[in-house]
Amino acid sequence: MKRGKKYQDAAKLVERGKLYDPAEALALVKKASVSKFDETVELHLRTGCDGRHADQQVRGAVVLPNGTGKTVRVLVFAKGDKIDEATAAGADFVGGEELIPKIQNEGWLDFDVVVATPDMMGVVGRLGKVLGPKGLMPNPKAGTVTPDVTKAINDIKAGKIEYRLDKANIIHVPIGKVSFSEDQLLENYNALLEAVLKARPSTLKGQYLKSVTVASTMGPGVRINNSKY
Repeated sequence: MKRGKKYQDAAKLVERGKLYDPAEALALVKKASVSKFDETVELHLRTGCDGRHADQQVRGAVVLPNGTGKTVRVLVFAKGDKIDEATAAGADFVGGEELIPKIQNEGWLDFDVVVATPDMMGVVGRLGKVLGPKGLMPNPKAGTVTPDVTKAINDIKAGKIEYRLDKANIIHVPIGKVSFSEDQLLENYNALLEAVLKARPSTLKGQYLKSVTVASTMGPGVRINNSKY
């Protein structure tokens, strides 16, 4: 894949093969950002897990101390009093069964996170084929299936992110924006790493985190020394 001159110049800042400490790596990502827009800083964790086995799945959520820098649109599936509660808590969209055809047939996906009360999961389950592949399906482990919609919405708006293995057993998560200070990025990085380390499957034999890489949306990846993990 041919890269532009800006990317190539940015890549020269990163010493090939070197493993950086987290603070140094995050400072380098900020320096190597090549775009005019405020790029997202992303963390990529390659694990030794085999997600094909249920007991080696890694999935959870964590509230980043400094948020993600992104405005998150929340859809809540609820009924009765919970509709008013979700609206009052700041949900962007609230509804029930009437939203199914809008999502299924009209392809409406103008939301980033879906929350559902437990009594609505029978309805939401019908959207599995649409929401599942996009990572939008509510899940109790991520705190998005809950009777406490106020807490769920507040956490999400405050910077709660979900992490999970992809098909290649890698976790990809945003930890902020290039405009964040190095200290803010480092605090978010540490909070995310701590959560992922706690989620290590007890059945896993061998190395858990095989590589840790941080990068901005359009910038080069910077490898982090993960020996202490």
